[in-house]
Amino acid sequence: MKIVYQNIHLANSHTLAVYEANGGYKALLKAFDLGSDEVIEEVKRSGIRGRGGAGFPAGLKWSFIPKNDPRPKYLTCNADEGEPGTCKDRDIIRYDPHRLIEGMIICGFAVGIQQGYIYIRGEFYREAERLQDAIDEAYAKGILGENVCGRGVRFDLAIHRGGGAYVCGEETGLIESIEGKKGQPRLKPPFPANIGLYGCPTVINNVETLASIPTIIERGGAWYGGLGVAKSSGTKIFSVSGHVNKPGNYEVELGIPLKSLLEDHAGGVRGGWSNLKGVIPGGSSSPILPAEVCATITMDYDSLGKAGTMLGSGAVIVLDKSVCIVRAVARLSRFYRHESCGQCTPCREGTGWLAQIMTRMEAGQGTLEDIDLLQDICANIGGKTICALGDAAAGPVMGAIRAFKEEFIYHVEHGRCMAG
Repeated sequence: MKIVYQNIHLANSHTLAVYEANGGYKALLKAFDLGSDEVIEEVKRSGIRGRGGAGFPAGLKWSFIPKNDPRPKYLTCNADEGEPGTCKDRDIIRYDPHRLIEGMIICGFAVGIQQGYIYIRGEFYREAERLQDAIDEAYAKGILGENVCGRGVRFDLAIHRGGGAYVCGEETGLIESIEGKKGQPRLKPPFPANIGLYGCPTVINNVETLASIPTIIERGGAWYGGLGVAKSSGTKIFSVSGHVNKPGNYEVELGIPLKSLLEDHAGGVRGGWSNLKGVIPGGSSSPILPAEVCATITMDYDSLGKAGTMLGSGAVIVLDKSVCIVRAVARLSRFYRHESCGQCTPCREGTGWLAQIMTRMEAGQGTLEDIDLLQDICANIGGKTICALGDAAAGPVMGAIRAFKEEFIYHVEHGRCMAG
């Protein structure tokens, strides 16, 4: 299925010539004709929720920006994509950068923003080059600048390359980094809609969210809202990795059964469905689902939330029966310990304790008391930090113990994993 990203199979799909030849920037002209208020209403009607992980309705976020505020307004695109298992935004930038640019201009017009920034992950070196080439093409054609498409609207766009910190994927940490400060999240409130970049009203959206806007405007919010399921409308790119025969990025409607996503699109689980142990459905921070739940769960915000996990960024990590859950969680715990910015005590200390205990348990030196201790530490991290990194560190541990407690017990009693 290709609803939004219909051009990616074409040669030179990243160029302005190919994008315009296939309908590019027509949605922008339609947006100008609709007017700013109607554009926001169309985005609201679409029901699109932020595709970066939080899932907040994009149109509602845009409407929070004060209209008569004399301060400058800013749009920042989150292209940091630091969630392990996620590689969708990277491919959008690589193969369809003009769609992102068009979406950002439409947002800028709707909200009254004249300056946009794309905060891109520092390791995406070639992608940043390609994105800059697309921006240069847009400026040369008069699509960016002081008179966008000759319609008297100004919108400028610049790239800011990050330093590779996971925590800068959090919107206020991203803002701090753009401002040249240490990328540490801010307390909220105040929220970025009122006090964001440089103390001014700011919209922050993910790459996939903004890249979906041209299709929403072109075909209508009601049409887009008719895709997917209730409270999870539209399409979503799922980055499927791990033990499947055809790992990759797949654009499908939200609400698709997880089993269908894996079997019909990703080539099936390595060794067959019966060889499936579990799936991490939304990036490494989302709790794992055991195989029996994977057989019936659907990929939407509500269904995954009721199952005790989350859709997150849409990174589907498939684990077959060769995987040692204790080893996998220990690896994730070390990642979050490394990426904690250290600002909040529960996260700074708690991620270190989780990593220490999980590493000790992985080495066959754990105790049964460690299992209860891990749960207690997680309970004292979750919901007690400025940003969600603490919850992200606790989620994999809690989810794994909930779904695979017998493996933790076996690891303690035998000094090795059940998988051999």
